[in-house]
Amino acid sequence: MPHRPNGKSSLAEIALPAVRRATTVRSRRSLPGAAWAHRLFVAPSVLALLVLGLYPLGFIVAAAFTDSSLGKPFQSWVGVETVQSVLADADITASLVRSVLYAVAVSAASLILGVAAALALQGAVRSGSLVRTLLLLPLITPPVIVGTLWKLIYNPGGGLLATVLGFLGAPREAIAPLSSTTWALPGIALADVWEWTPLIALLVFTALLAQDPETIEAARLDGAHGWRMFRSITLPAISGVVAAAFFIRLVLSFKVFDLVFMMTSGGPGQATTTTSYVIYQAALREFDVGKAAVITLLLALVVTVVTIPVVAITRKLQANHE
Repeated sequence: MPHRPNGKSSLAEIALPAVRRATTVRSRRSLPGAAWAHRLFVAPSVLALLVLGLYPLGFIVAAAFTDSSLGKPFQSWVGVETVQSVLADADITASLVRSVLYAVAVSAASLILGVAAALALQGAVRSGSLVRTLLLLPLITPPVIVGTLWKLIYNPGGGLLATVLGFLGAPREAIAPLSSTTWALPGIALADVWEWTPLIALLVFTALLAQDPETIEAARLDGAHGWRMFRSITLPAISGVVAAAFFIRLVLSFKVFDLVFMMTSGGPGQATTTTSYVIYQAALREFDVGKAAVITLLLALVVTVVTIPVVAITRKLQANHE
């Protein structure tokens, strides 16, 4: 008689192919449903991209090459006529240069102060929670309130700056940064740095907390302390986050408008007229949407050119850290 396997083995041999076939059939039947479910979940993101991204971009591009006012866009085709007039305007080109210099300077200052604050926060173990809470205050303060606050600080008729310098013997009436073509933009930059440096500090502080404690302990045993520890161990570990924080701060700096509007309204003269403020003037004061669209595209091009090297450096540092 031929050998008959036991009952369990026979049932397993018979049932296993059937289970596999049933699983395959179910997976094939569930594929269309899974695909539709995936599309359903992705649809809101795609819709948001179309509404918030592509549609405004298409509107701006169309307005840039047509005669468009605030109430009547796309009246007639003008081609590159508006582009030529904008490029020939010395005030607009000067605002682009001013915006680039302002953004780079403010971002660099915020980065240096933010890294220093993060290192100090890391050392303040007991008071860390209180300091982190205080750091959030400038971030949660609306930019309009920040502009009003710093405008009061710079007020020559009794502001904080005039009062402090008055105690040091300086005439209070002569201290008016926002009325000076030399000091007005640095005055706005100081308020901008005060507002956004905590963001850099919190991002860098988070990266500091993610460091490998064993690596730090080994470096300390080898005699690395202070600046040597920061240069050789800490900075390479957080360099990717620092570069990404600088990129975020750089983009935010190009968008500055609230502080300029509240503190100087672009003055004195054109000393604090950034490109964002020029766009506001063209669109909502002159009602020239076509001109505002062209300036917006120029600003987008400038921001892209300035940020491309930062993005490349950020990716390289993150790849090296991984």
